[in-house]
Amino acid sequence: MAPSLTESVGLRAPPVTLPLKSDGGQNKENLVGYKIEREREIKGTDKLPPISYPEYLPVWDNETERYPPLELFEHYDHGKDADASFPDLLPKGQVEVDQITPFIGSEIHGVQLSQLSDKGKDQLALYVAQRRVVAFRDQDFASRPIQEVVDYAGYFGRHHIHQTSGAPKGFPEIHLVFRGADDRTGDTFLKQRTNTIAWHSDITFEKQPPGTTFLYVLDGPTTGGDTLFADMVQAYKRLSPGFRERLHGLKAVHSGLEQINASLNRGGIARRDPVTSEHPIVRTHPVTGEKALYVNPQFTRYIVGYKKEESDHLLKFLYDHIALSQDLQTRIRWKAGTVVVWDNRVACHSAVFDWEDGQRRHIARLTPQAEPPYETPFDG
Repeated sequence: MAPSLTESVGLRAPPVTLPLKSDGGQNKENLVGYKIEREREIKGTDKLPPISYPEYLPVWDNETERYPPLELFEHYDHGKDADASFPDLLPKGQVEVDQITPFIGSEIHGVQLSQLSDKGKDQLALYVAQRRVVAFRDQDFASRPIQEVVDYAGYFGRHHIHQTSGAPKGFPEIHLVFRGADDRTGDTFLKQRTNTIAWHSDITFEKQPPGTTFLYVLDGPTTGGDTLFADMVQAYKRLSPGFRERLHGLKAVHSGLEQINASLNRGGIARRDPVTSEHPIVRTHPVTGEKALYVNPQFTRYIVGYKKEESDHLLKFLYDHIALSQDLQTRIRWKAGTVVVWDNRVACHSAVFDWEDGQRRHIARLTPQAEPPYETPFDG
């Protein structure tokens, strides 16, 4: 059982237990089932070893009352302060950098993210904006005190607390992607669909969706369970000038209602009332100035001012354009000690649900919010 495979609605599975009820979820039946589930993960099974980081097991009892609506805040992107030669992030002769593709994706060895100075963090924000997604290997995030990692990511923006997912006890800022021991969700899901791909950018229904985002592995399958990323800047640039110009000025509605309904229908929780937001279909990155497509099939519902058939047709074209452009995508393989940092404003992603059922996949996400999406005028 698990809170989510990805951020998407379609891949959401029933929570382990402890839905947020009037009694705070502390009814005996749910609590007993919850303890049994935790015990199995902590002790392991005949197929799997014990969980590596039991302190990261998801709970749904971090709060007993619903959260108020998120308030707007003034976001400052530290990438604006970065030295573009990256002397603190990528010191010459000390770091190995492998550019996975020309446009998107880098793999880096030789730098410890937790030890970066503020200057190094500024450079990290800029470098990730430029490369879209970067996998840092041999990192110590998972073994450090959770509060340290939360504080670290807080440098990049206000923490988002997910509206439905489980989190480590006492740390609702961490969104957990979790498939536990002997979970058979894969069998069930693939009886309904032919594939598990669900392209999305995270929580785009919020007024201020995330920017620099962190994902770090705790446990993973022996093979499979990779994450795909697509470059939304290059996806925009590949369109003809006339088509790009037509997209400017258009806005689309992004909705969090379906995600909350999916949780509640499965006995889960809703920390806040659902929200919808209107965002430009083409957004501008505040540091690089690059323009990127900003729609995704998980949360985008319709184009403002268009009739249903018109909106559906245009959105489907954009979704297909993103999904089919494999020359604008990269694939990150998870290994122990991996921290993936990406910019949710200029990249979308999808988990690949291809590992053998019965293996554990346990990943933590920190999701600092950024500025409200905006667009700048079309420039050809």
